[in-house]
Amino acid sequence: MLVGCLGIWWLISAAHLVKAYLVPSPAATAEVLTRQWPYLSHNAWVTLYETLIGFAVAVVVGVAAAVLMVYSRNVEAALYPLLLFAQVVPKIAVAPLFVVWLGFGLTPKILIAVLIAFFPVVISAVTGLKSVDPEILDLAATMGADTWKTFAKIRFPGSLPYLFSGLKVAVTLAVTGALVGEFVGANEGLGFVILQANGNLDTPTLFAGLLVLTAIGVVLFAAVELAERWALPWHASRRGRGAAATTL
Repeated sequence: MLVGCLGIWWLISAAHLVKAYLVPSPAATAEVLTRQWPYLSHNAWVTLYETLIGFAVAVVVGVAAAVLMVYSRNVEAALYPLLLFAQVVPKIAVAPLFVVWLGFGLTPKILIAVLIAFFPVVISAVTGLKSVDPEILDLAATMGADTWKTFAKIRFPGSLPYLFSGLKVAVTLAVTGALVGEFVGANEGLGFVILQANGNLDTPTLFAGLLVLTAIGVVLFAAVELAERWALPWHASRRGRGAAATTL
């Protein structure tokens, strides 16, 4: 599919179906990637740093909030409407406020990444923690397991398949959050590169920035996928994949 997409891109540019300043050729984009790689890589590291910090904060705070919501009905009743409100508010609308309040540094970009990635982490963690078979919890209680042991040995491991599903969504959204923050106000980062290239009608640089940004998202998604395989070798989905591969 990737080769096919590249072929279509090359045919469109080679046949001049679209003007070059609108859709640059793959060769022109590759030339920009090579020539401006130090510039692109520096800004890519900035965006990656914002994404990773935002994602990490979203995971820690999101899992902690999910645990509180599962173990306390009052906390769930208090937090859930706030979480829903924070999710439905467009982040692009509140991003300028963060820039005004916190300046043009890394903090507003990280905060927007946290806000965008937070909701899927919380929802998946709550769903996973609540999905444990009640009979298993009753069995643990009759065998003398306290709340902490029940959580560490039963609830949390049982929630991991759901949690990792949310993490894979959240890590890609964290990239989007960092980019949104850079669009609103920044002097470095891939969002800044894309905005500058767009203002100058420099589509080869714009495409190069988009490709680097896409690569960051794909690598982060693959990293979470690898972490899931390492943490959940016992899960039915992993055994099913192995059996399917063997059958094929």
